[in-house]
Amino acid sequence: MGEDAEGSLLAGIEAPADLRALPRGELRPLADQLRRYLVETVGQMGGHLAAGLGTVELAVALHYVFDTPYDRLIWDVGHQAYPHKVLTGRRRRLSSIKQRGGLAPFPARAESVYDSFGVGHSSTSISAALGMAIANRLTGNDRRVVAVIGDGAMSAGLAWEALNHAGSMDVDLLVVLNDNDMSISENVGALSKYFARLLSGHTYSHLREGGKKVLRRMPAVWELARRSEVHAKGMVLPGALFEEMGFNYIGPIDGHDLDALVATLGNMRRLPGPQFLHVVTQKGKGYAPAEADPIKWHGPGPYDPASGTLFKEKSAGPTYSQVFGEWLCDMAELDARFVGITPAMREGSGLVEFEQRFPERYFDVAIAEQHAVTLAAGLACDGMRPVVAIYSTFLQRGYDQLIHDVALQRLPVVFAVDRAGLVGGDGATHQGVFDLSFLRCVPNMVVMAPADENECRQMLYTAGQLDQPAAVRYPRGRGPGVAVERTMRALPVGRAELRRQGASGLALLAFGTMVGAATPVAEALDATLVNMRFVKPLDEALVAEVAAQHRAIVTLEENAVAGGAGSAVLEQLQRIGSVIPVLQLGVPDGFIEHGSREDNLAGAGLDSPGLRAAIEHFWRGHAVARAVPAG
Repeated sequence: MGEDAEGSLLAGIEAPADLRALPRGELRPLADQLRRYLVETVGQMGGHLAAGLGTVELAVALHYVFDTPYDRLIWDVGHQAYPHKVLTGRRRRLSSIKQRGGLAPFPARAESVYDSFGVGHSSTSISAALGMAIANRLTGNDRRVVAVIGDGAMSAGLAWEALNHAGSMDVDLLVVLNDNDMSISENVGALSKYFARLLSGHTYSHLREGGKKVLRRMPAVWELARRSEVHAKGMVLPGALFEEMGFNYIGPIDGHDLDALVATLGNMRRLPGPQFLHVVTQKGKGYAPAEADPIKWHGPGPYDPASGTLFKEKSAGPTYSQVFGEWLCDMAELDARFVGITPAMREGSGLVEFEQRFPERYFDVAIAEQHAVTLAAGLACDGMRPVVAIYSTFLQRGYDQLIHDVALQRLPVVFAVDRAGLVGGDGATHQGVFDLSFLRCVPNMVVMAPADENECRQMLYTAGQLDQPAAVRYPRGRGPGVAVERTMRALPVGRAELRRQGASGLALLAFGTMVGAATPVAEALDATLVNMRFVKPLDEALVAEVAAQHRAIVTLEENAVAGGAGSAVLEQLQRIGSVIPVLQLGVPDGFIEHGSREDNLAGAGLDSPGLRAAIEHFWRGHAVARAVPAG
């Protein structure tokens, strides 16, 4: 169905106000059209699909009942927000999502007034919504605030910290739990709809609040009544915990029943204080392939909507994630102490085979990065060799634990830091461009950056042999296509590799992925090229030697320039009193938005043409400025 098909309700929705003008009877066909539009449009360019298909009715109902954008609506995380984007004036641009200059992959305040809070990482919605609700109370504003959080995001401690605080506050806040990890049985579907309507209705609310006012004057009777109410509701509804935390719990209700959603949300919009609505949905709803395998269809590439056939990209060797997964399986075969830990990123981190072969040594801690790191510390204390497979951008969440629980105690934990550097379509929230800066300043850490797939395997092996924490950071996707050796050998810690000896007087010190990008530049300029390998400890002797034998140095890294690997080189040069000119190339001081990885690299000046232009400009100013120092 095209967006402007004759008779299309969806084509007439340019803003939620248009949606609210529809008779309630037209919401169901609108939802059906929206679901088909998502399937067809995402099929053109790929993107997040299954979660959004599950929230079609929820998005329609929320925008129908609440006065957005005056009322605040926060989606946690953005995977489930594609229907929201379509309904808020971005339908025609949906096919541009994740592309350079196109729609952001997640809600973004700069993109739309309907995106009340920018999200990328999970579990932030309740904290942000509570802040908005408090602001409303302090300013006398009557707007409503709604946080929509997935059941996976509820596995993070931040969500529970926010719930604990919100339940004690006298603010108007609605938390909607989008539970898409369970089915709705016959009795729950019918019974819960009845209770949801009853418990969110005016009569029950009036009796409940009126009874509280009377009974609070009799503390003993009040406490008995309060506990009786909670326990009575707990016998038929799984909400006793949220009631104990201070929320009025409603549900679970069928998240695909628009009549029930609209009626219940309409009632709850009028209720004061912290409210909690439990909605059960199905990932991939309405599209058979996604219903059958929601993990596969979480974020597919382009596909044929009619057949459900994914268009596979041509393989050119293993991805870095696959290299890691194979290495961990090999180590687990050799050493029973090796265990794998992931914060809900089994597929992305390459741990599928490891889980299948070593299930007793595989630990998925859900979206709980802090716990993942401290769990590893505990395992290491009692002789295990924990390996934490984590994206660079997610390791930021476990930074305190990395410092206090791992590094301070000098525990042998391996951090396999995936998606390090520029990741492309997922945009600013997922760019892994800070890890070299925040890792290298931590005492007891060893930090490595491989230039290719084989070096990645050898560095992982090296990390696994150390009696201290170590991180190996590698990029998203495939490497330059270097053959991966089955044999594993430990690299000498803190030793760089001379890749090319130049005669021009210019030296390029490249870290990780920048070795490949710098190679043609070094050849064109007859420059020395060093694969630095180790960010910490730095090869100080080689840096000193290069400074003594060259007229200028360029450092190259796929990381923020501020505090990164190039800064480590500058610090060493300062220690030895060298005044050699140095150009630091890396990610500039700003957030890099979405686009392809190639777009990101070019935009940051880190592709080969960009590197050559910057280096040539720098070198022209220094090539004849100084004579070569005496050796």
